Amino acid sequence: MRLYRTLFAPTLLAACLATSCADPNQNSTNEVPTAQAATDASPSIKAAYKDAFYVGAALNGRQASGNDAKAIKLLQEQFNTISPENLLKWEAVHPKQGVYNFEAVDKYVALGEQNDMFIVGHTLVWHNQTPKWVFEDAQGKPVSKEELLKRMEDHIKTVAGRYKGRIDSWDVVNEALNDDGTLRQSPWLKIIGEEFLVKAFEYAHQADPEMELYYNDYNLWKPAKRDGAVRLVRNLQEKGIKVAGIGMQGHYGLHAPSLEDIEASIKAFSDLGVKVAFTEVDIDVLPNPSNRQGADIDATFEFDEKYNLYTDGLPDSVQQQLTQRYTDLFNLFQKHSDKIDRVTFWGVTDNDSWLNNWPIQGRTSYPMLFDRQYQPKPAYNAVLEAAAKAK
Repeated sequence: MRLYRTLFAPTLLAACLATSCADPNQNSTNEVPTAQAATDASPSIKAAYKDAFYVGAALNGRQASGNDAKAIKLLQEQFNTISPENLLKWEAVHPKQGVYNFEAVDKYVALGEQNDMFIVGHTLVWHNQTPKWVFEDAQGKPVSKEELLKRMEDHIKTVAGRYKGRIDSWDVVNEALNDDGTLRQSPWLKIIGEEFLVKAFEYAHQADPEMELYYNDYNLWKPAKRDGAVRLVRNLQEKGIKVAGIGMQGHYGLHAPSLEDIEASIKAFSDLGVKVAFTEVDIDVLPNPSNRQGADIDATFEFDEKYNLYTDGLPDSVQQQLTQRYTDLFNLFQKHSDKIDRVTFWGVTDNDSWLNNWPIQGRTSYPMLFDRQYQPKPAYNAVLEAAAKAK
């Protein structure tokens, strides 16, 4: 484990926390806890795995701005790394040509610094949540290769450069592969060609030579996609591009994928000489409307009550399955802690999870370790026990 950054309290975060809005569900004094007020009292996940890997959570805008005091308290007590759920995606931070929105990101980064956390940037180059103007000229036609490379370079160097020395790791390219291991026919590939991968990493390295550069994707447990990721990273390495690691998103179900497939990918990626991070961990307990796998956000469906079974709470039988699934996963993570650098949950509580609105909007989902009242679930205790048994 690397040492955490030197702890300091930026003025920006102090102002943010001092003026933050209260959580509407909160009955307290509306004061957001400071890093000094939070304690590392046992039990905590970060303490349990301090000798193994970082454990973190993805933050939404309210949390990053300090407007969810209960979530901030959990964050301070339980986690030592953070990721931005949507704050740093292109459409949020760079919605129009020449226009950047950094206010929310500044607060996110300052929050991580205030709490001495490993800070992740997500993501610089992706086919989704990228405005159409990026790929089009004034007439709505595809821009030239040269122009798109220029726009990519400007975006990466402006965004990553702003947080040089402050964001520790970037998901440089996100979801560039199909499940069969071939490159996705995104506008990046169609206009630039495979060179877009090289250039994205080159520009990111130039923006901050010290930060860790990752490739991030879902379904990397699938053998064909695993092989595609190996080829992708090896091709970059052969061109002299330093890739620090591969992010396996970790959007899993109660029974699939198999631990054997996940483990095979951990080993295959580690054999490349790179780190492995589980970047977006959650367990979907709800019925699957299309037998889908992974996290393709374009795969959405109309609301149907038969796919929203647990509106009044999770049945004990399903809660036990969720607990066992997290037990098995963290036993596997602990087994390969020499290869794994981070495990980050895609949300803080059940209430925050994107799975409440994907692949069907308006469902009641239960994928996290903490429930809608910010209380630990049985799965939380199971994760702690998995760490204790490994010692």
